Order: sequence, then C-alpha cells, then structure tokens
Amino acid sequence: MGLLWYSRKRFRDFILRLDWKASRREDNSGVFVRFPDLGNDPWVAVSNGYEVQIYDAEPEDGNNNNRAHRTGAIYDFAAPGSIASGPPGSWNNFEIHAIDHRYAVILNEKKVTEFIGSRLLEGYIGVQNHDADSRVAFRNIAIKELWDSC
Repeated sequence: MGLLWYSRKRFRDFILRLDWKASRREDNSGVFVRFPDLGNDPWVAVSNGYEVQIYDAEPEDGNNNNRAHRTGAIYDFAAPGSIASGPPGSWNNFEIHAIDHRYAVILNEKKVTEFIGSRLLEGYIGVQNHDADSRVAFRNIAIKELWDSC
C-alpha cells in the first residue's frame, strides 16, 4: 500500500472536497483523514485514522461487513446507505465532513454515510494507492478548515 499525504499541516475540523475517477469497478483506493505522522509506515493511517473507501466491486450480498468496504464507506466502521458513484471512467466528487467525532460522506451530491468515531480529532489527510493493479486518479483536492466561533 502507498499513501500520498499532505505533511505540512494537521487538520482538526474540516470539509474536504475532491474528485476521483476509477478506471474499473475493481480499482481499490481511498481517502485517509486524521491520521498521525506516518514515519515510514503507511499502515499508521489505517490503524489510527479513517479511510473513506473507493471500491465498487464489493458484492452486494447484504452482508454489512462487505458493505463497509464499498465506495463511500468509512472502511470497516460504517457502510454507505446507498451507492452513488458513477460508472468506471467518470469523475466522481467526494465531500468529506469531519467535525469533532462526527463524519459525513457526500458522494456526487448525495449523503451516503454518517458516522461517529472515537479516534484522533486532528491529523493529516492523504490519498491511497492500494495496489499496483488499481488505477484511481484524483484532482481538485481542496480543504476548508472550520473554526469554533467562540
């Protein structure tokens, strides 16, 4: 696994927007949020942050474990309520809200996942290169930090 991450700043409360495109349903990738410094180990992001999954080939067999591995899921924690990604080769848009321990994933203007976590409240963001066979492109990555008005 590889991870391209923004190492200059850790983020607390934010809205992250980005576009992504998979070339095949079997392409596997994701967006990691709120993970600590990786050092030389990208698995730190898996065990300490949260991954918003990109993967449309997971079977739709009703098994909630499998559903928590589909596009829009908070990987292993919260399955998307619906599938809203476009066909392979088309650009999709994620809007990821991270406010306190609350997370929301909006995929192509449709809220697909809500989740309350318990991990770090501040950390880095990054995009995943899951394996050599997966081809997922990213563009227009932008983050809006939210500050407490008090």
